[in-house]
Amino acid sequence: MSRSDMPLAEALNRATALRRAEADELLTAAQARRMRWHAQLLGGSSLTPAEVVRRAVALQGQDLPGVLRAIAIRSRAGTTLADVRAAFAAGELVRSWPMRGTLFATTPEQLAALLHFTGERLHRAAARRRTDLGLDDRVVDAAREVLLDGLGSRPLTRAEVLASWEDAGIGTTEGRGYHLIAHFAIAGLVHWGAFAGSGSEQLLTLSPANVPADPDAALAAVVRGYVSARGPVSESDLAWWTKLPLGVLRRAVASVDDVVTVSVDGAPAWMIGEPAPAAASGVTLIPAFDEWILGYADRSLVASPRMLEALVPGNNGVFRPGILVDGVVVGTWRMPRGKAPVIELVEPVPARTRRAIDAAISDWPHAAD
Repeated sequence: MSRSDMPLAEALNRATALRRAEADELLTAAQARRMRWHAQLLGGSSLTPAEVVRRAVALQGQDLPGVLRAIAIRSRAGTTLADVRAAFAAGELVRSWPMRGTLFATTPEQLAALLHFTGERLHRAAARRRTDLGLDDRVVDAAREVLLDGLGSRPLTRAEVLASWEDAGIGTTEGRGYHLIAHFAIAGLVHWGAFAGSGSEQLLTLSPANVPADPDAALAAVVRGYVSARGPVSESDLAWWTKLPLGVLRRAVASVDDVVTVSVDGAPAWMIGEPAPAAASGVTLIPAFDEWILGYADRSLVASPRMLEALVPGNNGVFRPGILVDGVVVGTWRMPRGKAPVIELVEPVPARTRRAIDAAISDWPHAAD
């Protein structure tokens, strides 16, 4: 619940109080992991795929198979990847670049809200790259006209979009085509929507004009969703995830009635609602690029330095699927098509836990889904 009409001075005073107040609840790292696990819906939920994403605002989505699975495991029992694709086909879910120059799965309304706050910053950050690629205003304007003309009749595959630009004399090699698509998505013109053919590729689709009627309330909803679906979180986590100024975010947090300040191993953190006892979660499998890792600036609560190195070898930006034991990442896993699962444990686990890991991978419902 937000109080978007809260006077600025009152909001800033409340933000300061939230940051400085002695936390009513002191949480250990283990307790914080359990609460995060429940907040992240890693045990599933009663929600549809669209409801899962709406609740979380957005889920990391540069790896398409990974985000489909991230949504499915958080949804109601029996949800398949086909169900998640159906939510995209129905227009309930979209995929675009709302933050950090990274693809996310979100809803049309939340995409518009996020881009309202991040779009200008993202365009400024990409300006140098656009110049280096030779994409001046004349080229961008011409590409926009060709794109709008093509999408006026139907959604298009990436190959079709690139071919239309090439036919119009607009070069797409060396990353120009990708940059143009992202540029128009950040401008709120297009997004990735329904799936084509086999379901491995999304179609570029025109985005509806959807400007938040109340920007303050929209940002408060974004902040509340982030905290609710990932808490406990620090203000640094929130600032890293959105890449918005801390002052703006603190005011938004102050307008959310049910934000609670807690202490996690002595450090202040936010969550929604009063902390409640949470049971140990046991073994959980997460897909590549999951929010359990990428939803936070500080990942030390859930993974050791050597585990983080194994999750993203050489810091190459490619995050592997992870194996959690009571919320701690202990290893990576993958299921090569037609081959036996590959498990690489980094942290030691007892034999009983290893058997539970083997069973979880054997029972994974989305291998060939």
